[in-house]
Amino acid sequence: MSTASYTVPPFLRDLLAARSPSGYETEAQAVYDAYVQPAADAYAKDALGNRLATLNANGDPILMLAGHLDELGLIITYINDKGFLYFDTIGGHDRSVISGRRVRIQTAQGIITGVTGKRAIHLMDEADRKKVPERHELWIDIGVASKAEALDRVQIGDVATYDHDLELINGTIATARAFDNKVGAYAVGETLIRLAADKSTPLAAKVVSVGTVQEEVGVRGATTASYAVAPHIAVAIDVGHATDHPDCDNRKFGEFKLGGGPILCRGSNINPKVFAKLLAAAQAEKIPYQIEADPRPTGTDARAVQIARGGVATGLVSIPLRYMHTPSEVVDLNDVEHTVRLLVAFARSLEKADYAHW
Repeated sequence: MSTASYTVPPFLRDLLAARSPSGYETEAQAVYDAYVQPAADAYAKDALGNRLATLNANGDPILMLAGHLDELGLIITYINDKGFLYFDTIGGHDRSVISGRRVRIQTAQGIITGVTGKRAIHLMDEADRKKVPERHELWIDIGVASKAEALDRVQIGDVATYDHDLELINGTIATARAFDNKVGAYAVGETLIRLAADKSTPLAAKVVSVGTVQEEVGVRGATTASYAVAPHIAVAIDVGHATDHPDCDNRKFGEFKLGGGPILCRGSNINPKVFAKLLAAAQAEKIPYQIEADPRPTGTDARAVQIARGGVATGLVSIPLRYMHTPSEVVDLNDVEHTVRLLVAFARSLEKADYAHW
């Protein structure tokens, strides 16, 4: 498929354009509101900023689908006398790729552009050239000459994201700043939209698609949403590491590839009956899939959901992604579509009073 012939779904494109560092998810919330709320039977916002869209409110069991709206970012913590902005990181950054980036800072006066800076390589000695700069050795340059001038434009606590937008690079292979985890939020929202639009197959379950917040700083939105929804069954949708690139030992990290389909997780974080139902749905719909084994609580919303209230039968579906937590993550958008199809089939497969207890 040529790049020119593939059209990115508008909902996904708009989510990827939205700037939403953890705790500052306003732009992504607005996109989710615009696309998902009209399809929902009920729609709620909570104190943390989660978005909870409900379909078939009297259904049984209660199924929660969770995909987080937040992304990595930078938060302004100090401005020096020359007007250079110093920052802390929101989420897990690789400091070696922060410098030399254009960033977009969200301020009370609107979006302004800055550049992440550090001392040029020409001004370093040999030892310095081999070091990854510490956070306090990096700054943001907004082109001003004084602290007062900077404070006319930005404030302490303003946040920034990398200025790296969506681009198709070959067919359905795409790069963007925040596939982690706009693809997951898209998948749960789009699943509800499709279930609502197709009444041909009866739906036993009550489905609640949640755009969660603050996953990157401790799965916080999923924690509170799980209490509010009180699901019997839940599936978290996030990204997973594609290991089909150089310098990635499959003996250490498993074998996962772009275009190989959604990754179904097995392990202590995963209810075995939910895994089996996801696997059966993928096979019935002839959806390609990959299987991951994880012996411990995963670094996803599934970690919080599983142990909410008296416990939730939880699954995890991951979309393969290269270069996680960098400014230019890479996915195959076919894997995103296959994930939506899988979730639709899984939701329809649930039967009344089946709570996946084992």
